[in-house]
Amino acid sequence: MPNISQKATHMPESPIRKLVPYAEIAKSKGKTVYHLNIGQPDIESPISAINAIKNIDLKVIEYSHSAGIESYRNKLAAYYKLNKIDVSGDDILITTGGSEALLFGLMTACNADDEIIIPEPFYANYNGFAMSAGLNVVPVSSTIEEGFALPPIAEIESKITPRTKAIVICNPGNPTGYVYSEDELLKLRDLVLKHDLFLFADEVYREFCYDGAAPLSVMQLKGIEQNVLMIDSVSKRYSMCGARIGALVSKNKEVIAAALKFGQARLSPPTIDQIAAEAALDTPQSYFDEVQTEYVARRNIMVNGLNSIPGVFCPMPKGAFYCVAKFPVDNAEKFCQWLLEEYDYEGQTVMMAPANGFYSSKNLGLQEARIAYVLKKESLIKSLDVLRNALKAYPGRI
Repeated sequence: MPNISQKATHMPESPIRKLVPYAEIAKSKGKTVYHLNIGQPDIESPISAINAIKNIDLKVIEYSHSAGIESYRNKLAAYYKLNKIDVSGDDILITTGGSEALLFGLMTACNADDEIIIPEPFYANYNGFAMSAGLNVVPVSSTIEEGFALPPIAEIESKITPRTKAIVICNPGNPTGYVYSEDELLKLRDLVLKHDLFLFADEVYREFCYDGAAPLSVMQLKGIEQNVLMIDSVSKRYSMCGARIGALVSKNKEVIAAALKFGQARLSPPTIDQIAAEAALDTPQSYFDEVQTEYVARRNIMVNGLNSIPGVFCPMPKGAFYCVAKFPVDNAEKFCQWLLEEYDYEGQTVMMAPANGFYSSKNLGLQEARIAYVLKKESLIKSLDVLRNALKAYPGRI
């Protein structure tokens, strides 16, 4: 039998999904599993998007343009302008999810064996995208004690080598919920300009900022317009994770033209999902106001609840719908597996994502787990009860 590729062999597992088999077994035993491991909101998608799908009147579901439906790109550009991001439809390439946007961007901007610097912990699939593109991830570590703020700019600069091609950030952040300040982004801008690097920014959580935090897009940074690639998606903004529609946005015409060739190779993004995404742009502000109020309440329940458990520490995030908590356990991955495999509290247990999978450096995040507070408040309260009692029973508590 022929061997599979080295790339396939070394492709990392998702820490978000790797414990799924244990969750399925727990459910088969009649346990209730609270899924805090994955950013799948239970918020209803906008009715405008649902109705657009229901009311599709097509005789043939055709390919769209490889760059995406023109009316959608233009309407999306208008949305960005409302958010003080001045782009046109020609600066946008519609992709099959934000994942494809980042992958196309990396393959367009970087050569095989180039290096990309990423503050860690970071969205675990960045490792997979980098491997797919033949790139080497160079992590620079933030810490839970500092709330996962951007590491010192001198530390980031020390990682730059002749092979460095780009810096990748997520703002607001997944898995940490951290929102970069204007000062942090300006320091990144100056570094990118000094070393003539690309700056990728995953901004899919733009609508989820709390406590007065305001997202500053990399597209608004003056002087590096040709260096910047923004990644976007409808998945979180409109609670439309199953509509695989993202966008690669850049003022760099050469980048967009080259990325389009990768888009042509996969023919087109899904037509029906684009129709839904275009309709979602009509979503009123009241929808986002209600969603934000709900997430603030969920965040406060979860983070304050975690910090009330002896030995647990969780910084208060100002964006997205994730937090990373440090637990008084020997190993968070073993703890997460034990919760599913051996433990229940009144027939209930919790599934979390071990945070070591969000670090590229070895031996970091070993006591941490990412929690997505995407469930209803009652379920979050019950999840906290499970964790509080589980930590009393866990044999590996320290």
